[in-house]
Amino acid sequence: MKQTLITSSNRRQFLNATSSAFAALVASGCSTRGAGPASNGDGAASSSFTDYGPLVKDPNGMLDLPEGFSYRVVSSLGDAMSDGGTVPNKADGMGCLDIGNGEIALVRNHELIPTDDAGGDIAKGFGTWNGKIVPGGTTNIVLDAETLEVKRQFRTLGGTIRNCSGGVTPWGSWLTCEEAPTGPGQRYGDGLALNHGWTFEIPGDATGLVDPVPLRAMGRFNHEAACVDPETGYVYQTEDKSESAFYRFIPNVPGKLAQGGKLQAMVIENGPADTRNWDANTMPLGTSFAVRWIDLDDVEAPKDDLRTRAAAAGAAVIARGEGLHMGDGELYLCSTSGGAKKLGQIFRLVPGRGNGPDRFELFFESESKEQFDYGDNLCVAPNGHLVVCEDQYTEVVDNHLRGITPDGRPYKLARLTMQTEPAGACFSPDGKTMFVNAYSPTRTLAVTGPWVA
Repeated sequence: MKQTLITSSNRRQFLNATSSAFAALVASGCSTRGAGPASNGDGAASSSFTDYGPLVKDPNGMLDLPEGFSYRVVSSLGDAMSDGGTVPNKADGMGCLDIGNGEIALVRNHELIPTDDAGGDIAKGFGTWNGKIVPGGTTNIVLDAETLEVKRQFRTLGGTIRNCSGGVTPWGSWLTCEEAPTGPGQRYGDGLALNHGWTFEIPGDATGLVDPVPLRAMGRFNHEAACVDPETGYVYQTEDKSESAFYRFIPNVPGKLAQGGKLQAMVIENGPADTRNWDANTMPLGTSFAVRWIDLDDVEAPKDDLRTRAAAAGAAVIARGEGLHMGDGELYLCSTSGGAKKLGQIFRLVPGRGNGPDRFELFFESESKEQFDYGDNLCVAPNGHLVVCEDQYTEVVDNHLRGITPDGRPYKLARLTMQTEPAGACFSPDGKTMFVNAYSPTRTLAVTGPWVA
């Protein structure tokens, strides 16, 4: 796919040329619309909205939704794919992109480890395990944009490990991230020939397996999510570790990530070095802090020590950075186990974009499991509310999709009654459909309803 440079001289042409891709940013935590006021249907802001009402029990035992909402299954574990393989398991992060000709593409991660079933032989991929292509990677589902009929689905990346989350780009691709900085002799590594823990790029209009090019300059760590600031081309990245850093990648050529760049970590100026609030309320709710970014070296990190080196240099510590969403001039970051109750936090970063320092604040902190319990992937709904996928695992799994209003009020949006996590929530470019995965056994669902409150 042709990539367009993001510079001040051609930004207007870039926006016009990629308007469908920007609309699709609503799809996977990288949206052109921020979590602004909810609409009441006629364009006016509504401050009275609290939720969509009680959840109605699904007779099929899959997804409870409010009255007026419904879902359909578009893809399931074991379905025959058009490339001769079958849909693999462990569906995780996902993005939706307009690929033209009345079609949209879901690019879906599969968080597989070397011993998992790949769903068929993989012709090429990044790494091998005991002589076979590693089964992790991505599949693309191409849908009719109007009817949501599946036109074709196929594998687009192989040879990777634990593709957890990622994010869509303004130029029409999906960044898929390995949550596995491993290699020979390490966890998942026996039988591996290469180090893992990279980000890869998948065009939305791919027609089959892409060349697996690791974006090494973006760092080797326990990757989770990514999103792109369309104004600057900077890529923000989260790390799923209890003592993670928050990263920013400045590409040498905006829009062409394989040409390298500079990796940085976030430092909070005159504020807490530890945002987790585990031992003390060091990160107060709603207080905005200026931040700066420090350059990191040895970013391929063979010792998986980027976060510890960053922290030693003053970088802020975040508890399990996971979901990431780029809005209109601001981005949201989900910390799965942050907060005094260790139930999760959501942070907001407002990039300065040359008009002052970036600013960082704690937007929401869960105080009870009824608010949300271990938030993971997140995105924005057409009404401007955040949608957070829960990822808690207890003896009885009871995961929800939680909505959060622009003023920080949580509510139940859906409940996945399968004993697994919801993942990869994203919206179609027209905002009419939310797609979401059931992790295992893989199900990809299309949810429709009155999304505008």
